Amino acid sequence: MHYEDVGQGPVALFVHGVGTSSYLWRNVIAELRDERRCVAVDLPLHGGSEPQEDLSIPALAEAVEELCQELGLDQVDLVANDTGGAVAQIFAVRHPERLRSLTLTNCDVHTNTPPEAFEPTVQLAADGHLAALTAAVLDQPELVAQTAFGDGYERIDDAKALVDNFLRPIFAKEDGGRAFERLLTSIDAEDMVAIEPQLTVLAVPTLVVWGTGDVFFDKKWAYWLRDTIPGVREVVEIEGGRLFFPDERAGELVPHLRRFWASLD
Repeated sequence: MHYEDVGQGPVALFVHGVGTSSYLWRNVIAELRDERRCVAVDLPLHGGSEPQEDLSIPALAEAVEELCQELGLDQVDLVANDTGGAVAQIFAVRHPERLRSLTLTNCDVHTNTPPEAFEPTVQLAADGHLAALTAAVLDQPELVAQTAFGDGYERIDDAKALVDNFLRPIFAKEDGGRAFERLLTSIDAEDMVAIEPQLTVLAVPTLVVWGTGDVFFDKKWAYWLRDTIPGVREVVEIEGGRLFFPDERAGELVPHLRRFWASLD
């Protein structure tokens, strides 16, 4: 897998969701790079990473574990968003020894995988239409950004940058569009429901930071995590924050990360 690796100090490992990339974390990393070693992965197929045959959530979690082994990362502070939060939950129950802490922002949880508002996109993928439709309009970044990411941001200031860093790398790969359809149709709530018993005994110190304006992941899921994972120390609400608030409102997330991490020292 491709990854960004900047700064020095304790390791913070960042995991994005479906259809984005490590670029999602650039503003968080810009604030933390002078005090942390920030490693932001591109999940298989995304960004600079090549696809793999199995693109299910458990397989993506194992890809993250393989990268940790390769880089010799242990006792990381894991921070995740969107589908990356589902990946992080499976990673956490399988490899708790790898984590000093876990921070979950708006993400797939339990039966809300994929969320109802995303199901039309998944259906397009299942019907084999999503790849062709997306590829046909990639050179219209304003249209693509509003269609693909408009519900996830409060405001999109640079549509071209989002398309160039999130979607274009996927579709530039050989059969990347078909792989993307395969990835979307492999997102399965059964994978998340299956780990509920392990989540109920997960003692890893956990912070939940949730935007309250998200049409995909209602804040009730933040409290489901609090009530299920014994390691959860706190739920922080970001008023009006949408799915991708870690990007556009990084300045509000970072202080909570700093405070949480400092409490563990």
